[in-house]
Amino acid sequence: MPTRRGRGEGGLHWDEKRQRWIASVSLGFTPAGKRIVKRGSGRTKTEARAKLKEVLRDQDDGLAIAPNDYTVAQAVEDWLAYGLHGRSETTVTTNRILARTHVIPDMGARRLRDLSAEDVDRWLAKKAQTLSTRTLQGIHSVLNRAVKRAMARDKVKRNVVALCSVPRGQGGRPSKALTMEQADAVLRAVESTRLRGYVVLSMLTGARTEELRALRWDHVDLIGRLDAVPPIPAHVAVWRSVRSGGDTKTRKSRRTLALPQRCIEALHAQREQQHCDRVMAGARWVETGLVFTSKVGTPLDPSHVRRDFRAAIAPAEDVDAAEWTPRELRHSFVSLLSDSGLPLEEISRLVGHSSTAVTELVYRKQIRPVVQSGATTMDAIFGLSSRSQ
Repeated sequence: MPTRRGRGEGGLHWDEKRQRWIASVSLGFTPAGKRIVKRGSGRTKTEARAKLKEVLRDQDDGLAIAPNDYTVAQAVEDWLAYGLHGRSETTVTTNRILARTHVIPDMGARRLRDLSAEDVDRWLAKKAQTLSTRTLQGIHSVLNRAVKRAMARDKVKRNVVALCSVPRGQGGRPSKALTMEQADAVLRAVESTRLRGYVVLSMLTGARTEELRALRWDHVDLIGRLDAVPPIPAHVAVWRSVRSGGDTKTRKSRRTLALPQRCIEALHAQREQQHCDRVMAGARWVETGLVFTSKVGTPLDPSHVRRDFRAAIAPAEDVDAAEWTPRELRHSFVSLLSDSGLPLEEISRLVGHSSTAVTELVYRKQIRPVVQSGATTMDAIFGLSSRSQ
């Protein structure tokens, strides 16, 4: 005669609705008096018992494992909702786009606890056929941080995404620089446009586009103090950007730049243009103190700057406006300085890089490849004596 099952040993029954065997065990009661029951299901009795053992093993490990139907999509949505506090609006938007365009459609339906490193490797390899390396890094980061957050909340045992490396993706469009002739044509083309000051300041000072969009009039001095010791020229203080908190990209990006005469003239024209905009807008004008604004005083949107920039440079000779972006004015600044013979160290200081290594890495194609100062100096030292022999 079979013995009766002891208390807490669990049970096994067939669920007609789910068409599966259900193994269950009672682990006591919660402080509220509710019974704690753990279950495992399977197509066979053996499979159901094995699943229950796995659940109990997780319980012994101290993991409050999520329900069996907790998916990758839920983990990602939880991270988007609670894991991006304090980030800039642009960062949040970018991560949401990456998650809902690439991560959730491809991986979202998979149960989080069933996700394997092989799954992630195959997914990234497939994405590498169409996406850039930068985008691959972005979607890997989204999934990695979502699973990491889920692991910290005992929803899964380990983060398999952290074990996967990002493959090389498709090459993006390399940045380029204007030649001297093209740069001159661009400056002439924008002379009578609203974007004149923006283009002139970017090309002649090397300021980043996000620094120019955040530039304030109280950081602009169009007169200077030439009677001071030492003299203080007209200048702009590049101390802010549109990044979160208003900080510049790096510590050395916070710099004060003397203004070429052409920049001074363009900024005077910009001030007059803004005064006219203020009068035309009337009560609709929003006072922000920014140098470059819309017709009603609001900050410039980067997409609008790109559109207006291409329209402004369209008349320039030998320049296909559709192939250029505002950030390439900074590349042109570096290229023109390098062609003029300015040392790399000085160029690095002007563009606000943390070191010359960064300047070489980012602007490798714009830096003059042949350093001539050594040959010129050696000719001066040894040229005469070698000819006299």
